[in-house]
Amino acid sequence: MPVFVCPRCAFRETASDRRVRHQPRGCGRCGFGFAFEMLDDFYAGPRCALIVTDAERRVLVAGHGAFAATGYQEPDLIGREVAEGLGLEFAGEDPIAVSLEWGVRKLGVPCTFRPKGAAAPVAATCDIFPAYDDDGGLMLALTPA
Repeated sequence: MPVFVCPRCAFRETASDRRVRHQPRGCGRCGFGFAFEMLDDFYAGPRCALIVTDAERRVLVAGHGAFAATGYQEPDLIGREVAEGLGLEFAGEDPIAVSLEWGVRKLGVPCTFRPKGAAAPVAATCDIFPAYDDDGGLMLALTPA
């Protein structure tokens, strides 16, 4: 059964919970306009930043934990290409491109990113979840090391 995660507050609910509320799109806790559908459950850790992009990798939401983990306010990132906006760097292939092209999850990907105002990049782990709707896009869970 699909699980939905709110990118704003990280609240999780199943598809059956959503049918009971008769509100199929938004978050049942904070009322944010949409929840991200996952095929498996995902628990965002306390230091995890949830960021949602469109199919062109532009940031739509910098929600749960984004400011605490990265130092960027949501307006700093909205509309920017996610890797550019966060200074994300991966060794080898680009897991964001792979996830968007093939619709596959990429879990535990080591990376670095540049927090706002930091002099040097910071090590992190990135989990990437493709969107399972017609709009494409993805949710990126960035956890500093």
